[in-house]
Amino acid sequence: MANYDELITSLQTHGQDHVLQFWDRLNDQERAELANDLASVNFDQVKSEFDTAMSAASMGKLDDFMQPPPAESIGHADSFPPSDQMREWFQAGLAAIAKGTVAALLLAGGQGTRLGSKDPKGMFPLGLPSGKTLYQLQAERLVRLQALAAAQFGGQPVIPWYIMTSDATLEKTRSYFESHHYFGLDKANIFFFKQNVIPSLTPEGKLMLGTKNSLARNPDGNGGLYRALKDFGALADMAARKIEHVHVYCVDNVLVKVANPVFIGFCMSINAPAGALVVPKASPEEKVGVVCQVNGKHQVVEYSEISEKTAHLRNADGALTYAAGNICNHYFTRDFLEICSKRYDELPYHVAHKKIPVANEEGVPETPTSNNGIKLEKFVFDVFRFADKLAILEVTREAAFSPLKNASGAESGTAETCCRDLFNLHRRYLAAAGAKFVVGGQEVCSD
Repeated sequence: MANYDELITSLQTHGQDHVLQFWDRLNDQERAELANDLASVNFDQVKSEFDTAMSAASMGKLDDFMQPPPAESIGHADSFPPSDQMREWFQAGLAAIAKGTVAALLLAGGQGTRLGSKDPKGMFPLGLPSGKTLYQLQAERLVRLQALAAAQFGGQPVIPWYIMTSDATLEKTRSYFESHHYFGLDKANIFFFKQNVIPSLTPEGKLMLGTKNSLARNPDGNGGLYRALKDFGALADMAARKIEHVHVYCVDNVLVKVANPVFIGFCMSINAPAGALVVPKASPEEKVGVVCQVNGKHQVVEYSEISEKTAHLRNADGALTYAAGNICNHYFTRDFLEICSKRYDELPYHVAHKKIPVANEEGVPETPTSNNGIKLEKFVFDVFRFADKLAILEVTREAAFSPLKNASGAESGTAETCCRDLFNLHRRYLAAAGAKFVVGGQEVCSD
């Protein structure tokens, strides 16, 4: 444990000595825990990152620096039944799976707090007749995709599944998979790891106490992936398996095509180190980030960073100029992930104002009723700026995107809307295969 005099001198130098407010009430073990927690913090780095993030947050709109992505980088996989081009991409992706060079990477750090649950979002009961959860649906899609590759190319293809959790979701996720026998997958091919945490801060950049003897901390955002991949050995595991292509996606999308062969095949076809699956914005006002270029670099620009005028810009054909809605569904080569892990410190932090549980006057954690602090977060798509080429594949919402975001009663993003969208997609599949739908003895339209 650091000497108290040395500790307080260091804290005073950096204007952070308020975190010792409970020191006189702590026992020796608690003092050691707090001192060790503080010793892990680089105060100068925290201040620099905070100042940079706050400065970026105050920059205003990006309209004058934006350009649409180049047309040659955009593909379309929005026809049903699939077009010949989509079938070609699918075959190329499936061949890569058969060779054992494809991995899936799940971002599963979120809890179902907004859904009224403390469990990982992947475990939330959707209300499907089968009782399946997001985790189970995705696992079974991997099982099926491995079987398809084996049937066409032979052998026993394996798609390793890397699952990044948070501190809050790691053990519950691991236990859930174990209790369900990994949903038919081989345990040896599932790699659990977690994102790192960083100190939460006040709006003035001060450290916050989560308890009387520990700092308040928050996950470093899904962009923390690139540091966590290296820190926990996932990149080394990919290298040992000779993985070349990685499909990265968020847990909450009930329609996600895990290790998507069409997407992978498209990115391979234009030799892109990174790719983004997008859906057309539903309207200029839709609150979704758009994939574009900023000062010549690939970037996702959030809706709040674009003026109303730019959001409404349209091309000669009437389509929105900035229409490539980001759905956090990405492709990376393993070589590119290696580059991202080495350049992690170049990625910016973004400011998120949140209700952060902090120690009250008695030193007991207490959640405020309004935003009291700032979480600094990096975003998974921030690495697009490192790519010399970004593959952008446009798909339809009804076939590829229905996220679970909100509790029942909201207009969208609920368990009910997710079930509806999944049912509708499966009805389309069945109808395309020749199935008829009969209700009360009468055949009904499958649309």
